[in-house]
Amino acid sequence: MSLSNRISTEITTEQAAAIAAAFEQLKTALAPVLTISLTAEERVSTLKMGDKTIAFVNKTLEYVAQNPALVPVYIDLNEAKKDNKLASDIYAIYQQLSTLLRAMEDTGMVAGSEAYEAALVIYHSIKGASRSNIPGTQAMHDDLKQRFPSRGKKIDISQ
Repeated sequence: MSLSNRISTEITTEQAAAIAAAFEQLKTALAPVLTISLTAEERVSTLKMGDKTIAFVNKTLEYVAQNPALVPVYIDLNEAKKDNKLASDIYAIYQQLSTLLRAMEDTGMVAGSEAYEAALVIYHSIKGASRSNIPGTQAMHDDLKQRFPSRGKKIDISQ
């Protein structure tokens, strides 16, 4: 066990309130746009856009701006341009949020790892104290043992 302390900070009550308010502002600002809720099947079957497809769509729309006769009559070019702009704008916001989410995941993972590692060391100390019949530690050990993540029973497949 390393017991390194890579992070030592906390979110204050004021920061938590500011974060909650910022999320409410973001949800309010995006509410008129985020009106779609796809089913699992729709998520699988819907065409997806990424960096390459965004470039493909942009280039295609550039070509038809110069050659409008190439647009089939059943395609609403203005709607396609509007959809493309929305997709690009949403993608830019998504990238920013993804970066933020990754930083949150990393920070939460390190903080959780450090807390869990400390708890494991303390648990083993309580377990040892319980084995040595230190008063009050048996109840603590019994309680913590119930909460300790089970590794599951190993199955002997050699038979």
